[in-house]
Amino acid sequence: MAGFPIVVVGAGSAGCVLAARLAQRGASVLLLEAGPDYLSKRDLPADIADARIPTVSHDWGYRSVPGRVGRELPLPRGRLVGGCSATNACFALRGSPADYDRWAALGNEGWSFQQCLPYFCASEADADFGSDTWHGAAGPLPIRRYGPGERNAFQEALLSAATAQHPYVADHNAPGAVGVGPVPVNAVSGLRVSTALAYLSLVRGRPNFQIRSDALVDRIVVRSGRAIGVRLAASGETIEADLIVLATGSYASPALLLRSGIGPATELAALGLRCEVDLPGVGKNLADHPWVPSPLVVSIAPGGPGFQAVVTWHSTGTDPSCAPDLQIFAQGPLNNDGRALASLCAAVLKPRSRGCVVLRSLDPAAPPVIDLGLLTDDEDLRRICEAVRHARRLLSASQFRAIAEQDDAPNDRQKYDEVTSYVLANVRTYHHPTGTCAMGPDPTHAVVDSTGHVHGMEQLVVADASVMPEIPSANINLATVMIAERIAATLAL
Repeated sequence: MAGFPIVVVGAGSAGCVLAARLAQRGASVLLLEAGPDYLSKRDLPADIADARIPTVSHDWGYRSVPGRVGRELPLPRGRLVGGCSATNACFALRGSPADYDRWAALGNEGWSFQQCLPYFCASEADADFGSDTWHGAAGPLPIRRYGPGERNAFQEALLSAATAQHPYVADHNAPGAVGVGPVPVNAVSGLRVSTALAYLSLVRGRPNFQIRSDALVDRIVVRSGRAIGVRLAASGETIEADLIVLATGSYASPALLLRSGIGPATELAALGLRCEVDLPGVGKNLADHPWVPSPLVVSIAPGGPGFQAVVTWHSTGTDPSCAPDLQIFAQGPLNNDGRALASLCAAVLKPRSRGCVVLRSLDPAAPPVIDLGLLTDDEDLRRICEAVRHARRLLSASQFRAIAEQDDAPNDRQKYDEVTSYVLANVRTYHHPTGTCAMGPDPTHAVVDSTGHVHGMEQLVVADASVMPEIPSANINLATVMIAERIAATLAL
């Protein structure tokens, strides 16, 4: 029975950050990951290295239940060292200061935007704005924006057409930025810079850092209200630890807690499990960004980075002092059956709908039951229809007509019920699951406190996107990195 002072479970967007920063602080750390470990960028498979489009070659195979949209949706999650940061679209957006001020207002001391800002800055080396007050210049994660000479004609058309209705934003990570501008990305010279590449290179080879790949964790071993280790699925081996940090994401972290007897007592009893801590919030409060494409067949060649420009704005009736709740991003063009297909993709950034994660069995290899709850709140449906109509108005602009070959999406003049039908038939997840182990002071709803420690369980911390009490108004990878930076810096060692 091996032992380590700290075991971090999950080497994804958060886990790589946590393990590296804790090791830099002098702690002895073991990082466990269920997928493979590619030691350097030279070892990466071509699709993992390629920053132009996301990839699903290293996947957990999760799917959602049909729900209101009436069909299962694939839920790709990266199963490798680097996790989703090694497979995603490289958006590096922070969201609005109002997002984090809201976390603090919910009782999470230390999570206001001003208190989170140092950890955003510590993570990044912003090539465009690293010298100003709001950004970092010396962090591990490179951030940049594609310039005019790199952007394709479809992406340029969005920037040009949208500036007639939205303010131009040179830096979408500036506090209060709302409008149209280039997307900040963690990609350099076509390489997707995951947290594995950015952070683990800081500690690989150190005597106080080890990583074990292809090591699926079955459960946390609990004794007398204290987490004392983790049990591996394949071998049954128990690895003891003084502190265990879960960073397996918004689907796997609640599932792991549930298999360990931590969660709603009634659900645990139905599975035949002893309840170690009755925490009704485990697996609840699941939030994700829904999005809908409006496609256009274009006359320009596919190739190059697929995501370069973005628009944010407030839906009708939304207080402009709040975080923006709608987004349009340009996708493509991509090769689709010999045609160059591009899309303006409309998303709701502050959804009200909530879903859940529950266990179907105690087998750690069996995916949990995931109900995204997409568009179960009618206000979300109203807002995404508004966003789709806006995308269609933009696509009717001369900038897009000049490069269009064919247009199959609904236009702005269609009736509400026709656009609603189109939305329900085409909506999908943005792959930004959050909230299933939410932070908060009240253990009747929250799972962890403001330091990430699990309520009622000693020496167990959760530090990934699952602790977000509310979803940010942006793609969540950068916020997940920030959470890991902050918890790693504030944990008592």
